[in-house]
Amino acid sequence: MDDSSEKLDDDQSMENDSPLNDNNHATAEDWRKALEKVVSAVVVIRTTACRAFDTESASSGFATGFVVDKKRGIILTNRHVVKPGPVVAEAMFVNREEIPVYPIYRDPVHDFGFFRYDPAAIQFLSYEEIPLAPEAACVGLEIRVVGNDSGEKISILSGTIARLDRDAPHYKKDGYNDFNTFYIQAASGTKGGSSGSPVIDRQGRAVALNAGGKLSSSSSAFYFPLERAVRALSFLQKGRDSCQDKWEAVMIPRGTLQTTFVHKGFEETRRLGLQSETEQLVRHASPLTETGMLVVDSVVPGGPAFKHLESGDVLVRMNGEVITQFLKLETSLDDSVGLDVELEFQRGGTPFTVHLVVQDLHSITPNCFLEVSGAVIHPLSYQQARNFRFECGLVYVSDPGYMFYRAGVPRHAIIKKFAGVDISHLEDFINALSKLCRGARVPLEYITYTDRHRKKSVLVTIDRHEWYASPQIYTRDDGSGIWIGKLALPPSSHLMAFKGVEQGPTSSRALNQDDSDQTTNLDVGMDTISSEHVNDDDTRAQVETDNGTTVSENLSANGIVIADICDERSPGDTDVSGDHGTSASFVNASVAERVIEPTLVMFEVYVPSSCMLDGVHGQHYRGTGVIIHHSEKLGLVAVDKNTVVISACDVILSFAAYPVEVPGEVVFLHPVDNYAIIAYDPSALDLGPTGVSVVRAAELLPEPALRRGDSVYLVGLSRSSQAISRKSIVTNPCLAINCSSADTPRYRATNMEVIELDTDFGSTFSGVLTDEHGRVKALWASFSNQLKYGTKSSQDAQFVRGIPIHSVSQVLEKIISNTRGPTLLINGIRRPMPLVRVLEVELYPILLSKARNFGLSAIWIRALVEKDPVRRQVLRVKGCLAGSKAENLLEEGDMVLAINKNPVTCFKDIDDACNALDLSDDMEGKLELTIFRQGREIELLVGTDIRDGNGTTRVINWCGCVVQDPHPAVRALGFLPKEGHGVYVTRRSNGSPVHRYGLHSLRWIVEVNGKPTPNLDAFVNVAKEIEDGEFVRVRTINLSGKPQVLTLKQDLHYWPTWELRFDPETSIWHRKTIKSLATV
Repeated sequence: MDDSSEKLDDDQSMENDSPLNDNNHATAEDWRKALEKVVSAVVVIRTTACRAFDTESASSGFATGFVVDKKRGIILTNRHVVKPGPVVAEAMFVNREEIPVYPIYRDPVHDFGFFRYDPAAIQFLSYEEIPLAPEAACVGLEIRVVGNDSGEKISILSGTIARLDRDAPHYKKDGYNDFNTFYIQAASGTKGGSSGSPVIDRQGRAVALNAGGKLSSSSSAFYFPLERAVRALSFLQKGRDSCQDKWEAVMIPRGTLQTTFVHKGFEETRRLGLQSETEQLVRHASPLTETGMLVVDSVVPGGPAFKHLESGDVLVRMNGEVITQFLKLETSLDDSVGLDVELEFQRGGTPFTVHLVVQDLHSITPNCFLEVSGAVIHPLSYQQARNFRFECGLVYVSDPGYMFYRAGVPRHAIIKKFAGVDISHLEDFINALSKLCRGARVPLEYITYTDRHRKKSVLVTIDRHEWYASPQIYTRDDGSGIWIGKLALPPSSHLMAFKGVEQGPTSSRALNQDDSDQTTNLDVGMDTISSEHVNDDDTRAQVETDNGTTVSENLSANGIVIADICDERSPGDTDVSGDHGTSASFVNASVAERVIEPTLVMFEVYVPSSCMLDGVHGQHYRGTGVIIHHSEKLGLVAVDKNTVVISACDVILSFAAYPVEVPGEVVFLHPVDNYAIIAYDPSALDLGPTGVSVVRAAELLPEPALRRGDSVYLVGLSRSSQAISRKSIVTNPCLAINCSSADTPRYRATNMEVIELDTDFGSTFSGVLTDEHGRVKALWASFSNQLKYGTKSSQDAQFVRGIPIHSVSQVLEKIISNTRGPTLLINGIRRPMPLVRVLEVELYPILLSKARNFGLSAIWIRALVEKDPVRRQVLRVKGCLAGSKAENLLEEGDMVLAINKNPVTCFKDIDDACNALDLSDDMEGKLELTIFRQGREIELLVGTDIRDGNGTTRVINWCGCVVQDPHPAVRALGFLPKEGHGVYVTRRSNGSPVHRYGLHSLRWIVEVNGKPTPNLDAFVNVAKEIEDGEFVRVRTINLSGKPQVLTLKQDLHYWPTWELRFDPETSIWHRKTIKSLATV
């Protein structure tokens, strides 16, 4: 750990300082002999914090430790290495032998802890233990720090002890900090990885424990004195000797008054009011080297000393004995756990005596946590209570996970009330949670240490889908060194009894919109772009289903004018909208704005961290959509795929026409074009008699297509759901989209022509383009992009353009006319969803003048100009999607001249040809392409591919990595492994085995233990054969085609293998455990 905010240092030294003498001068030979013994006992510790807990985040890293008891197998290192929460660790000795190690003790306050190991596991190394000699530390002592410095296996740094009375370093205001102890300071310049290194003298004894250093250029390092570690080791050794065959938990007495002391010089204590007689008393009772006294710095609320002691109180005696040193104070407290002690203080020169009961420090150190929806919740520890000045034991959010992140609850929050129940202990929260059902939306009140005097209230939505495992309670077992998990809720709990299509009491109705404060909170977090309309790559929402009965729909005749639209509005419509603030002013609004405003919808999209698929790079997205269908049983909204991209997400719809929120369900993601269609349940709107006719669908007008110079109205919603509009002119109705590939492959729009305007509202504003009567001509959509700066720097960005409504109206007509296709349960009714035939080739246009230079004949140029005198272009192949039917037929640079003898000049021509195949009797689905390649015209039969609108619907989590089939953005790179398509690692979790062993994302897993994994089914079959704790050989291939073989150890205890799959029969994402300790 590094010290970035050091306190003011004093120049005094401790009473055990010893002067320089000749014995401190060692020869090179002395050090060589000492280091020869020491090096073999120093180990590199690879630790992985499997969960965020207390002061630590989920992480993986390297540190150092050293053997202090060879016979019993005990290693000493730092507390921040042992971790306060779940940890998995291995130790590597100097000869590269690796063994598992297990935590047996981490001090609640001080920065030391112990691992244990099996001594019999070391077979090929002769080594000795390092004796602990804290009494040998003195100013001027020449030392060596032996450890894993800066990632090196073994590094030896020299130094000289300069101080023994340095204040404990302050690392973070919301993290771990040591206190109530002195530290040793030297200029050894240790860096990352050296935590836990022994600080040895020339005799090979450990005189201190390396703990941290400054982040600045200074080479100062801070060492923890070993007196308390020697005491704890003695207890551990006695505890081990009392057990026969295995380690059992050893209780090491630790007492506390929940008070932080600092050591102040006599000059400072006099300024605090210390009486001269008392100073003389203390000096007389202390060694001649004593330079100060202990002064109260802070008192934790609710602790034994709360309301008894104050900052600035000077400690004189404890149980009649003068105490001026931390070590003596802590020794007395540790020996008096549960007992009453008498303490004499002076406050501003006034003596007073208090009697306090010494509290068991372990009783306020959390040894359990609740895991729910990815969140980690546990009692507030003494460490954080001291940092935040809260009472120990309050319900503390160590990691907000998904459910709390979605509500805007930050890390370090203290939960005060949940679902109307006051929360004082973790058991209160669990009891309140057990009474809720999936989809319920309940209030939560919390406070934070940064704004401690004001409670914040938010609405928490209980996961409707099985994004995460059922709530688990984990309890630390110091005997085994692991945390034992069990179900936190009884089997009768509503959250445990999952019902596929049953709705909760709140989720089937409209969601309350009276939480404007939390809207601001929700904007914070993992949003990758701080803008009105944020990009996201992979999102899937589900809507509440109803009774499942089949009803007939009133369908439109031609699919252009939406079903159940009434052009006439009731006399009260304008008043209703105005009353609820959905229009800035109908008096000044254009006709188009007044007509289109009731059809606009604001989207809030949240992606669970467990399902960040297809390269999605954020968890929270916002945008504007338009209602394209609204009937009694079905509502459909169109929106861009920069707001909703994947199917694994939660969608909340806010209607501009009426202040109501309802959940949405992703029912169609166009495989190529930049739009998605989301369904909602009209019966959930709960509009009442006055608002029943307010929400309605827009009228779509795909023909005639927009032309250059046409006037349109750009209408959308602000963040406050107010309609904004302006009149604009079309400057380019057929601009070919060009989005650069992202570093992490994700959806990008290709093969599309978009609309440009002369003026708009900036790159964050989305909505629709209408004519003067409010009929929708295009979606004004947001597009994801990535700006490149050189070869190493890039920035996520977005821009807005218009998408002609023609494609949306075609898909809509197929949905409402029940065109054949795979069925999907929407609002309790199974409906066939359309399939899309596509030519999986990325194309781009070039001018005919450029094509002539490549040798294109004048005959073809005339034919293409005659076909399209406006564009004067030809389409050229940029690349084929790997695994597509066109992959081995078309080549980069081919010019597509005609399809089925008809000239081709734009992307729509290709779409029309694919649609025509669906109407024909051609079962093979091939197009007859005329292409121009290297000066020759070639006729080719190229197959097309049929894609659904479901997106990615299956994902496997193995050893903490998210595995899926290669998605289109990956296939668009033009490469799939020769060993089969393989399974694609799209993301990995911090603190997981793949994190620990270096299996990165953005690569294919093609073999596991020599067995091919060409698809998810094959991968699952192989994963089922791997046992807990077994090392696995994994062969991967990255996006550049470079193979790599690595090994990792499976951990089914903290990271079981599970599958998440969308079920179209229930419209629910279901989680299934493939292998865990319970299934072994």
